[in-house]
Amino acid sequence: MAGHSKWKNIQHRKERQDAKRAKIFTKISKEIYAAVKNGGPDPDQNPRLRMALHKAKQANMPNDNIQRTIKKATGDVEGLTYEEIVYEGYGPHGVAIMVDVLTDNRNRSAAEVRHLFNKHGGNLGESGCVAYLFERKGLIVVDKEAAPLGEDDLMLLAIEAGAEDLRVEDDAYEVVTAPGDYETVKQALETKQIPLAETQITMLPTTTVQLNDEQKEQVMKLIDALEDSDDVQNVYTNVDW
Repeated sequence: MAGHSKWKNIQHRKERQDAKRAKIFTKISKEIYAAVKNGGPDPDQNPRLRMALHKAKQANMPNDNIQRTIKKATGDVEGLTYEEIVYEGYGPHGVAIMVDVLTDNRNRSAAEVRHLFNKHGGNLGESGCVAYLFERKGLIVVDKEAAPLGEDDLMLLAIEAGAEDLRVEDDAYEVVTAPGDYETVKQALETKQIPLAETQITMLPTTTVQLNDEQKEQVMKLIDALEDSDDVQNVYTNVDW
Protein backbone atom coordinates (compact mmCIF):
# COMPACT_ATOMS: atom_id res chain seq x y z
CA MET A 1 0.00 0.00 0.00
CA ALA A 2 1.22 3.46 -0.82
CA GLY A 3 2.14 5.78 2.03
CA HIS A 4 -0.75 7.93 3.14
CA SER A 5 -0.96 9.73 6.46
CA LYS A 6 -4.47 9.69 7.86
CA TRP A 7 -3.39 11.27 11.14
CA LYS A 8 -3.04 14.86 9.91
CA ASN A 9 -6.44 14.60 8.29
CA ILE A 10 -7.95 13.09 11.45
CA GLN A 11 -6.51 15.92 13.56
CA HIS A 12 -8.04 18.50 11.26
CA ARG A 13 -11.41 16.78 11.44
CA LYS A 14 -11.28 16.56 15.23
CA GLU A 15 -10.73 20.30 15.55
CA ARG A 16 -13.81 20.91 13.44
CA GLN A 17 -15.83 18.26 15.23
CA ASP A 18 -15.09 19.74 18.64
CA ALA A 19 -16.54 23.02 17.40
CA LYS A 20 -19.71 21.32 16.12
CA ARG A 21 -20.57 18.88 18.88
CA ALA A 22 -24.35 18.90 18.33
CA LYS A 23 -23.90 17.92 14.69
CA ILE A 24 -21.48 15.19 15.70
CA PHE A 25 -24.02 13.76 18.14
CA THR A 26 -26.52 13.53 15.28
CA LYS A 27 -24.04 11.70 13.06
CA ILE A 28 -23.02 9.28 15.82
CA SER A 29 -26.68 8.59 16.64
CA LYS A 30 -27.27 7.64 13.02
CA GLU A 31 -24.25 5.34 13.08
CA ILE A 32 -25.45 3.66 16.29
CA TYR A 33 -28.91 3.27 14.73
CA ALA A 34 -27.54 1.65 11.57
CA ALA A 35 -25.19 -0.59 13.55
CA VAL A 36 -28.03 -1.89 15.75
CA LYS A 37 -30.32 -2.39 12.75
CA ASN A 38 -27.68 -4.45 10.94
CA GLY A 39 -26.08 -6.35 13.80
CA GLY A 40 -28.26 -6.16 16.90
CA PRO A 41 -28.02 -4.20 20.17
CA ASP A 42 -25.30 -6.27 21.87
CA PRO A 43 -21.91 -4.57 21.38
CA ASP A 44 -20.11 -7.79 22.34
CA GLN A 45 -21.60 -9.44 19.26
CA ASN A 46 -21.63 -6.35 17.03
CA PRO A 47 -18.22 -4.85 16.15
CA ARG A 48 -19.77 -1.96 14.26
CA LEU A 49 -21.82 -1.00 17.31
CA ARG A 50 -18.71 -1.23 19.51
CA MET A 51 -16.98 1.25 17.24
CA ALA A 52 -19.97 3.59 17.24
CA LEU A 53 -20.18 3.50 21.03
CA HIS A 54 -16.45 4.20 21.20
CA LYS A 55 -16.99 7.28 19.02
CA ALA A 56 -19.85 8.34 21.29
CA LYS A 57 -17.61 8.03 24.33
CA GLN A 58 -14.82 10.03 22.68
CA ALA A 59 -17.32 12.78 21.83
CA ASN A 60 -18.72 12.79 25.40
CA MET A 61 -22.16 11.95 24.07
CA PRO A 62 -24.75 11.65 26.88
CA ASN A 63 -25.77 8.08 27.69
CA ASP A 64 -29.46 9.04 27.43
CA ASN A 65 -28.91 9.93 23.77
CA ILE A 66 -27.21 6.60 23.15
CA GLN A 67 -29.89 4.51 24.83
CA ARG A 68 -32.69 6.40 23.08
CA THR A 69 -31.09 5.70 19.70
CA ILE A 70 -30.68 2.00 20.49
CA LYS A 71 -34.34 1.75 21.50
CA LYS A 72 -35.39 3.39 18.23
CA ALA A 73 -33.31 0.93 16.26
CA THR A 74 -34.70 -2.11 18.08
CA GLY A 75 -38.27 -0.90 17.52
CA ASP A 76 -39.00 -0.08 21.14
CA VAL A 77 -39.56 3.54 20.15
CA GLU A 78 -40.96 4.75 16.83
CA GLY A 79 -38.36 6.43 14.67
CA LEU A 80 -37.05 6.96 11.17
CA THR A 81 -35.43 4.30 9.03
CA TYR A 82 -32.04 5.24 7.63
CA GLU A 83 -30.62 4.00 4.36
CA GLU A 84 -26.89 3.59 3.78
CA ILE A 85 -25.53 4.94 0.50
CA VAL A 86 -22.01 5.44 -0.85
CA TYR A 87 -21.49 8.24 -3.36
CA GLU A 88 -18.37 8.45 -5.50
CA GLY A 89 -16.91 11.28 -7.51
CA TYR A 90 -14.02 13.55 -8.31
CA GLY A 91 -13.00 16.67 -6.46
CA PRO A 92 -10.87 19.58 -7.63
CA HIS A 93 -7.73 18.52 -9.57
CA GLY A 94 -9.24 15.09 -10.24
CA VAL A 95 -8.85 13.69 -6.72
CA ALA A 96 -10.97 10.66 -5.89
CA ILE A 97 -13.64 11.11 -3.22
CA MET A 98 -15.99 8.62 -1.55
CA VAL A 99 -18.86 9.76 0.66
CA ASP A 100 -20.67 7.56 3.21
CA VAL A 101 -24.26 8.68 3.76
CA LEU A 102 -26.98 7.64 6.21
CA THR A 103 -30.28 9.18 5.19
CA ASP A 104 -34.03 8.94 5.55
CA ASN A 105 -34.47 10.58 2.13
CA ARG A 106 -32.33 9.27 -0.74
CA ASN A 107 -33.45 11.95 -3.21
CA ARG A 108 -32.61 14.79 -0.83
CA SER A 109 -29.16 13.40 -0.08
CA ALA A 110 -28.31 12.75 -3.73
CA ALA A 111 -29.30 16.28 -4.70
CA GLU A 112 -27.31 17.84 -1.86
CA VAL A 113 -24.16 15.79 -2.46
CA ARG A 114 -24.30 16.51 -6.20
CA HIS A 115 -24.76 20.23 -5.51
CA LEU A 116 -21.76 20.33 -3.16
CA PHE A 117 -19.51 18.53 -5.66
CA ASN A 118 -20.50 20.96 -8.41
CA LYS A 119 -20.20 24.03 -6.18
CA HIS A 120 -16.64 23.18 -5.13
CA GLY A 121 -15.13 22.25 -8.48
CA GLY A 122 -15.88 18.54 -8.53
CA ASN A 123 -18.42 16.22 -10.06
CA LEU A 124 -20.41 13.28 -8.76
CA GLY A 125 -19.66 10.07 -10.63
CA GLU A 126 -21.22 6.67 -11.16
CA SER A 127 -21.02 3.89 -8.61
CA GLY A 128 -17.62 2.21 -8.85
CA CYS A 129 -15.85 5.11 -10.56
CA VAL A 130 -13.30 5.55 -7.75
CA ALA A 131 -14.01 2.68 -5.33
CA TYR A 132 -11.25 0.61 -6.91
CA LEU A 133 -8.73 3.19 -5.67
CA PHE A 134 -9.52 2.43 -2.00
CA GLU A 135 -9.30 -0.52 0.37
CA ARG A 136 -11.28 -1.02 3.56
CA LYS A 137 -8.82 -1.22 6.46
CA GLY A 138 -8.59 -0.95 10.20
CA LEU A 139 -6.54 2.04 11.34
CA ILE A 140 -5.10 2.46 14.84
CA VAL A 141 -3.13 5.62 15.59
CA VAL A 142 -0.61 5.85 18.42
CA ASP A 143 0.79 9.23 19.44
CA LYS A 144 4.58 8.98 19.40
CA GLU A 145 5.04 11.03 22.56
CA ALA A 146 2.55 8.90 24.50
CA ALA A 147 3.82 5.54 23.23
CA PRO A 148 5.59 3.48 25.93
CA LEU A 149 7.27 1.36 23.24
CA GLY A 150 9.73 2.31 20.53
CA GLU A 151 9.07 1.80 16.84
CA ASP A 152 10.63 -1.68 16.61
CA ASP A 153 8.88 -3.07 19.68
CA LEU A 154 5.54 -1.57 18.67
CA MET A 155 5.86 -2.98 15.17
CA LEU A 156 6.68 -6.45 16.54
CA LEU A 157 3.69 -6.35 18.87
CA ALA A 158 1.34 -5.17 16.15
CA ILE A 159 2.52 -7.63 13.50
CA GLU A 160 2.38 -10.56 15.93
CA ALA A 161 -1.21 -9.57 16.76
CA GLY A 162 -2.14 -9.65 13.07
CA ALA A 163 -1.47 -6.14 11.76
CA GLU A 164 -0.50 -5.70 8.12
CA ASP A 165 1.74 -2.68 8.50
CA LEU A 166 3.03 0.02 10.82
CA ARG A 167 3.63 3.42 9.25
CA VAL A 168 5.81 6.03 10.89
CA GLU A 169 4.64 9.64 10.59
CA ASP A 170 6.12 12.80 12.10
CA ASP A 171 4.12 12.62 15.33
CA ALA A 172 2.35 9.26 15.22
CA TYR A 173 2.49 5.58 14.42
CA GLU A 174 -0.29 4.26 12.18
CA VAL A 175 -1.11 0.58 12.57
CA VAL A 176 -2.97 -0.79 9.54
CA THR A 177 -5.00 -4.00 9.72
CA ALA A 178 -7.45 -6.03 7.68
CA PRO A 179 -10.99 -5.25 8.90
CA GLY A 180 -11.34 -8.74 10.36
CA ASP A 181 -8.14 -8.36 12.42
CA TYR A 182 -8.87 -4.86 13.66
CA GLU A 183 -10.40 -5.83 17.03
CA THR A 184 -7.69 -8.38 17.80
CA VAL A 185 -4.87 -5.94 17.10
CA LYS A 186 -6.61 -3.14 18.99
CA GLN A 187 -7.08 -5.37 22.05
CA ALA A 188 -3.45 -6.51 21.90
CA LEU A 189 -2.26 -2.90 22.03
CA GLU A 190 -4.71 -2.01 24.80
CA THR A 191 -3.55 -5.02 26.83
CA LYS A 192 -0.04 -3.57 26.77
CA GLN A 193 -1.54 -0.26 27.98
CA ILE A 194 -0.61 1.59 24.82
CA PRO A 195 -2.76 4.75 24.61
CA LEU A 196 -4.59 4.89 21.30
CA ALA A 197 -5.14 8.35 19.80
CA GLU A 198 -7.62 7.14 17.17
CA THR A 199 -9.17 3.82 16.15
CA GLN A 200 -11.49 3.23 13.21
CA ILE A 201 -12.42 1.11 10.23
CA THR A 202 -11.83 3.35 7.24
CA MET A 203 -11.11 3.47 3.53
CA LEU A 204 -7.43 3.94 2.69
CA PRO A 205 -6.27 4.81 -0.82
CA THR A 206 -4.04 2.33 -2.64
CA THR A 207 -2.32 5.24 -4.39
CA THR A 208 -2.24 8.92 -3.48
CA VAL A 209 -2.26 12.24 -5.33
CA GLN A 210 0.32 14.92 -4.60
CA LEU A 211 -1.05 18.48 -4.45
CA ASN A 212 0.38 21.84 -3.46
CA ASP A 213 -0.99 23.74 -0.46
CA GLU A 214 -3.40 25.85 -2.50
CA GLN A 215 -4.80 22.79 -4.25
CA LYS A 216 -5.16 20.95 -0.94
CA GLU A 217 -7.13 23.88 0.45
CA GLN A 218 -9.53 23.69 -2.49
CA VAL A 219 -10.09 19.98 -1.88
CA MET A 220 -10.54 20.57 1.85
CA LYS A 221 -13.29 23.11 1.17
CA LEU A 222 -15.27 20.39 -0.62
CA ILE A 223 -14.60 17.88 2.16
CA ASP A 224 -15.64 20.40 4.81
CA ALA A 225 -18.83 21.22 2.92
CA LEU A 226 -19.71 17.54 2.57
CA GLU A 227 -19.03 16.86 6.24
CA ASP A 228 -21.29 19.75 7.21
CA SER A 229 -24.22 17.83 5.70
CA ASP A 230 -26.28 16.05 8.36
CA ASP A 231 -26.60 13.00 6.11
CA VAL A 232 -22.86 12.55 5.50
CA GLN A 233 -21.06 10.24 7.91
CA ASN A 234 -17.58 9.93 6.37
CA VAL A 235 -15.60 11.40 3.49
CA TYR A 236 -12.55 9.66 2.02
CA THR A 237 -10.04 11.00 -0.48
CA ASN A 238 -6.77 9.88 -2.07
CA VAL A 239 -4.96 13.17 -1.41
CA ASP A 240 -1.59 12.79 0.28
CA TRP A 241 -1.92 15.37 3.06
